[in-house]
Amino acid sequence: MTVPSVLLLLGAMTAATAPRLLARADWPEREPVLAMWVWQCVVAAVLLCCVLAMALTASAAWTAVRGHVFAFAPHGVVDAYGLPGYGPWAGVLAALLACGGAWTAAMLTREVRAARARQRQRRADLLVRAPRLPGEGPGFDLPADQRLVVLESGRSDAWWLTGAHPQLVITTAALRRLKGRQLDAVLAHEQGHARARHDVLLHCAGALAAGFPQVPVFAGFRNQVHRLVELAADDIASRRFGRLTTALALVELNEDRGVFGPSPMPLAQMPGRVNRLLDPGPRLTWAHRARVTALATLVPVIPLLVAFGPGLKALA
Repeated sequence: MTVPSVLLLLGAMTAATAPRLLARADWPEREPVLAMWVWQCVVAAVLLCCVLAMALTASAAWTAVRGHVFAFAPHGVVDAYGLPGYGPWAGVLAALLACGGAWTAAMLTREVRAARARQRQRRADLLVRAPRLPGEGPGFDLPADQRLVVLESGRSDAWWLTGAHPQLVITTAALRRLKGRQLDAVLAHEQGHARARHDVLLHCAGALAAGFPQVPVFAGFRNQVHRLVELAADDIASRRFGRLTTALALVELNEDRGVFGPSPMPLAQMPGRVNRLLDPGPRLTWAHRARVTALATLVPVIPLLVAFGPGLKALA
């Protein structure tokens, strides 16, 4: 059972070491989009290791599964894996990995359903707080990227409500506090979240972390993604309206929440985001970014090479 063992060992090593290596790196804060790509590649590699190991052990345990997995493979390729020699534990291991896959799917389904329920509730609350005016019935046709809802509220806030009909929501207190280009920067920040579909990434990260809380890579993925998506949206806004304008907009929008005081617990990352905008570190060079991107892309390729290695060697 050499190949499945190597795959599982590789997945375990990746899950344990990758979060530590990324935590020690000093560039993710300067390159949040690249950091998100690296995290996704690492998580994909771990999941691939499990899926490929499950396929091989299930092929060894059950002939019917083997017929599907190796349906188009020459006879010599099947012999190269030595499936009969995997032993009686192959079926047990395949069943355990299949249970893990089913649990992952269940957690993702639960996360999506919970997100949709929250979305429906927020839309219902929004409709109560901002009822449609005459002529704005369910068939009111307005481009999604121009749909803006203004709420009467004494609290400064702005958010993007995702869904089939996205809406950008902003309160009157935010409109009073934000001046000129500061408002544009906040809108660009929220639109950046929507266009990059950060909500999908957050749902996936949340589902994996909830399903496997003891796996470091999934917990790190969830924790870091929540921070990185905000930094990426900050960069989108700052590129259009300037770092100082975006920083001032964040301060104006969050100053009354106590996040800049001596104990900024509710939104502890906000002071760091503002400082990052005001005193940005140097970005990685183009060549450095290209190298990191290429190396990250190779991470999920390694399990594929391990899994298909015996078959490719048999064909050579």
